[in-house]
This record gives sequence, structure tokens and C-alpha cells, in this order.
Amino acid sequence: MTDKVLIYSRFPKTMMARFAERFELLDTAGKPAGEVFPAEELGGISAILTGGAQPFGAEAMDQFPKLGAIICYGTGYDGIDLKAAVARNIAVGHSPGANAASVADIAMTLMLATTRRILVADQYVRSGDWASSKQSPMMRPQAGMPGRRIGVYGMGEIGRKIAARCAAFESEVGYFSRSQYDLPYQYFPTLEALADWCSVLMIAVRAGAQTQHAVDAGILKRLGADGHVVNISRGSVIDQKALVAALTDKTIAGAGLDVFETEPHAPDALTAFPNVVFAPHIGGHTLESHVAMQNCVLANLTAFFAGKPLPYAVKSA
Repeated sequence: MTDKVLIYSRFPKTMMARFAERFELLDTAGKPAGEVFPAEELGGISAILTGGAQPFGAEAMDQFPKLGAIICYGTGYDGIDLKAAVARNIAVGHSPGANAASVADIAMTLMLATTRRILVADQYVRSGDWASSKQSPMMRPQAGMPGRRIGVYGMGEIGRKIAARCAAFESEVGYFSRSQYDLPYQYFPTLEALADWCSVLMIAVRAGAQTQHAVDAGILKRLGADGHVVNISRGSVIDQKALVAALTDKTIAGAGLDVFETEPHAPDALTAFPNVVFAPHIGGHTLESHVAMQNCVLANLTAFFAGKPLPYAVKSA
């Protein structure tokens, strides 16, 4: 009998094709599982595949009395109630580092786009303003990368790859993380100290209760009028209302965002700023990253159904 896996989040079918070759997939298409499948079938589900940001708490877990594994597609697992999972002896797996290079690349892309005002420059050409020699204050020279101080908030796999890329651009790199590491970058004991020092704050920290709105009005003020913030972590790490206020008041110079408090993000006050560059949460959305993440999912599911520990388990609750 083929092992069954419930697809709890909405995923493109192309991303599930490799899993369908190995397992019988029960796809909810992002709808509540009870609306799609009968209770008797859900009662036999022992493994679930979900997006790490989608809320999955104790009440949801209790819908599946035989649930033994929650496997996240991707590195994040901030939507999973880990304490509830531990209490129910449910293993939680993810794909640590599988998309780190791709996410670091998009972080660099957003940083360069916002600090060099690429969208404004693009429009300057398209509008004919350049050809007609029309002056624009947005086109004044900006600081380059050599000697620029880049602060990395979070020094996990993604943070380290961002730091290495910034160093290759001849920038100074500093970081704040829960732990200090043996790395060739300056360590700061607090996020406040890092924000005081840097001109670009790269947010690469893991999302969770401890980092909710960690980048608030106070941190943005410390970043300063020439500062930029780039977020490729989760939208919850930035106080989005404070960010809008900081951009409105010119407390900071600009921002690059791949993630938002509410996704998908509809046009609003934030999207009206010409000095903000957006991407639709595509940091890990490359062919190589998807293959790597799928490899981790397959390894976790295969181990679980074989009665073995997950090779890519979330370390602790």
C-alpha cells in the first residue's frame, strides 16, 4: 500500500510531481482539510506536507489523531506550534539551508536595486526624461558598495551567504545574532548597536515570537536618513506600520522587501513609495532551490515511513 501524505498548503502541482511518484497525495489545495476529505480518511493520515509560514497549531493537529510528522517545504517553520507538536509526539521536519544561496542572491538584488535606485532609473529611461535631459532629484549620485557598512541581522545559513557576498563587494560587514561565531565580521551585542553602525540592515533572522516586530520605529530611526532596510526573512520581523511612517517622514532612505506581514501583498501606502523595491516572496524560488528543498522533503518522508528519525528535523521546540 502506498503511503499517504496530506498536502495541507496550496502548492503548484509541478512542485508536487516528485512526491506523487513516491506517495499517494491528498491535496487540499489550500482549503480546510475537513471540507475536502471525509473525517474517516483524515483520521488515518500520519504525515502532512505544509508551508512553514502557514499556521498549524494544536487544534489543527488534533484533526489528525494518527499524525506523526509535519514536513515543511522550505527552511521556515514559524507557523508550526512546536510545543504542541512535541506534546503530541509529532516530528517536525524542514529543509535547512536548501534555498540559502538563492535567498542571499535576492537579498543582494534588493539591496543594489534600492541603494542604486534601479526602479527609478528604469522609469527615467522609459519615460523619456533622460533623453530630454529632464532633471530628477531621485537621480542624484548614491553611495556605492565599497566601504559601505552592511549589518546582517541573523547569522544562519542565509545570513552567512549574504555576509560573504557583501564582503566580495568590498563592504564592511557586521552582524547581530543570538550567538557570536568565529567569523571575519564584526559582532554587535544588540540589534540597536548594529542599526547604529550600519547603513544597510539585512534581515535574515528566523521568524518567531522573539523576533516579532523586532525592527520597529526605534531601530529604523537608528538606521538613519541614509539607511536602507532589506527583508528576506518574514514580514513579521518588521513593524510594517512603522516602516511606512519611516519612509513617509524620510527617517530612512529606502527599503527592499521580498516578504510582507500579509501575503500576497495588495497595493497600499507601502507600495506607493518610489524608493522601495518589492518582490513577491521569490527568494528561494529558483530551480536549484526547489530541487534541494524537494530532496529534503523526500528524505524526511521516506525516513518517517520507514520508522527512522527525520534527517532534517527541526532541532527543538
